Amino acid sequence: MDEKDRRIIELMREDARRTFTDIAEELGVSEATVRKRVSKMEESGVIKNYTVEVDPSKLGYDTVVLLGLDVDPEYLVEAAEKINNMEEVKSTYTCTGDHMIMTEVWTKDSSHLGELMSNKIAKIEGVKNLCPAIVLEEIKE
Repeated sequence: MDEKDRRIIELMREDARRTFTDIAEELGVSEATVRKRVSKMEESGVIKNYTVEVDPSKLGYDTVVLLGLDVDPEYLVEAAEKINNMEEVKSTYTCTGDHMIMTEVWTKDSSHLGELMSNKIAKIEGVKNLCPAIVLEEIKE
């Protein structure tokens, strides 16, 4: 990867719908060059996926939570997989630091969050502690 590849990624992250022609004009290269570079980055795994970013509140999820979980080490992988498969869980990470697992959870309201934490997540074998932090405002995407 060189500086042109990095700039292509930067431009695509700013606006994933931007055309290869627009990117080429910005970089002073041909559209074919951008297309080939993007294809190469897809094949090598640099670009993993194309996605849509949404506003959870517009979909009826008024409570967004960053949830830290403490888990018995022998259950870490199994617990992370079970949590990751829950509809309300949008992302899951195993981590160092304060918590072994961190997730982003979208729920309809605080009642839904409480039910999810008490009746689903806390009952997963190995889960010892849940530490929710309700997101008040997203500053940077």
